[in-house]
Amino acid sequence: MKYGIFTAAEADIRIEASDKKFDKPAFHLIAEGKTAGSFDFFYKVRNKYESYVDQNTLLPYFYTENRREGKWKHTDNVTFDHKDNKVTANKGVFQFKGKTFDFVSAYYFARTIDVSKMKIGEQFQLQYFLEDGFHSMGITYVGTEVVSCSLGKFNCLKFNPTIIPGRIFRKDSKLYLWVTNDGNRIPVKAHVEVILGSITMDLQAATGLKYPLNPIKK
Repeated sequence: MKYGIFTAAEADIRIEASDKKFDKPAFHLIAEGKTAGSFDFFYKVRNKYESYVDQNTLLPYFYTENRREGKWKHTDNVTFDHKDNKVTANKGVFQFKGKTFDFVSAYYFARTIDVSKMKIGEQFQLQYFLEDGFHSMGITYVGTEVVSCSLGKFNCLKFNPTIIPGRIFRKDSKLYLWVTNDGNRIPVKAHVEVILGSITMDLQAATGLKYPLNPIKK
């Protein structure tokens, strides 16, 4: 992730076999992010999110997070009961209606949605639990674009997900995300406005994909 010409942070997102047992086979989703270089000195970020999801529905069984952003810290362990529509977190039990995800599983589920018949400007909503409450993530389909990253040029789908304002993002911050327009649907680029300026994400490496990664040939 770059702030201007400077590397501001690095992130790693991966899927592993579940090290926990559930009623059905599960995936272990892990997302980690940390600041880099001089940014690590002025505003240290160490965030780790983990989600255990059903391999077929991608609905979460269990979610845990350990976040440190400057002097602010937050940890949570969340168990999802989709039968009784409730989550049990560190600060209590919360009821919900409809499909509900955590922060990580919501993005993975979004990748599986068929957008082939969506019109530009059309939006879908996902509900997720974060910081002791439920939030609605609106994801707007922007269209298709050819995007360049460190691994080459790719035909991409472009989306505009909503974000929660707070310590880093402004109330009117915009986030744009480009994912490959293929069976992998992996993110290759993102651009988000922060309180001062903007940050751009660039894909550096991708391994273990289900399908070959096919950049556009020059």
